[in-house]
Amino acid sequence: MVERLEDEKVDAVAPVAGRPWHAHHGLRIGIVSSALILPLAFFLALRPTSARAAWAEFARIIEAKGGLAGAPPTASSEEFSKHLTESVADLGAQEQAELLVEETANHYDGSIGELSSRMDSWRGRLTMSPRLTGLLESALNSNDLRVRAAAVQMELVAYNLPATQQSADALVERIETDPAGRPWALWMLGAIGNRGIEPERAFDILSIYSHDPDEKVRFWAVEGLSLLGTDATIQSLLEIFRNDPSLVVRERAGCGLAQSGMLTKEQRLTAVPTLLKYGEDPSLDSNTRNWVYQALRNITGARYGTNAADWREWWAENAPR
Repeated sequence: MVERLEDEKVDAVAPVAGRPWHAHHGLRIGIVSSALILPLAFFLALRPTSARAAWAEFARIIEAKGGLAGAPPTASSEEFSKHLTESVADLGAQEQAELLVEETANHYDGSIGELSSRMDSWRGRLTMSPRLTGLLESALNSNDLRVRAAAVQMELVAYNLPATQQSADALVERIETDPAGRPWALWMLGAIGNRGIEPERAFDILSIYSHDPDEKVRFWAVEGLSLLGTDATIQSLLEIFRNDPSLVVRERAGCGLAQSGMLTKEQRLTAVPTLLKYGEDPSLDSNTRNWVYQALRNITGARYGTNAADWREWWAENAPR
């Protein structure tokens, strides 16, 4: 199932002290060059860049349970027209996929349905081209969790991984036996778990590897946990955010709690009491403490600074009942 990529690996990029966070999906670090090999392009394309929109703009929009408080913001009212639907049928599989992912990322009405209805017909016919990689980057960083979910499903389709137990078994085997392919498989295990395939097993395995001695392995296990998006991932991400020895891994755990991945706002709010405690912890390093307050702003939409008392007072008045 996963033989299409043989040498998937990427180095985690250490953050610059004090630099701001940006959204994901996901999640993506670095700039993708079409000259890079496919696996490296895949991983670097999945991570945040400094050009991405600030998380604070997204956090005010995401609603509990994956919905939205209102329609996603667009420059104009868009609709996936009948004419465009007919035009898609005349394209090849790769062009269809790229067009529909683009329209989905741009919030065209009806585009998610069009994309979902055609995915199965594309299995085994797609390549992770630079264009498709970039479009999936945009979709995985959407302010709409429905778009993110469609992008996760498209990742599975592009790599010809059906959402089945057999695919999960193949990923687990690769994680356990292939160090070079482990980062890719950890990310994909989170993706397939998010689609409902053995999420508890995925959580257990990702949790184990989130404590691996190798920083890169821990980084991608954290990304997998963020993508998995189950309730159980909250506590794991909180512990990693507080305790991992690597600054870059702590940052990714904070990003997963605050904005990236597939957690809903309702789930993220459950992390707030612990984050408030972290903000008052004198043993916390300055970077992580700043990330704590940024995470609180992203999750809640409140615009306080780094005064713990202000946050405690706000939470006392606004905590979900």
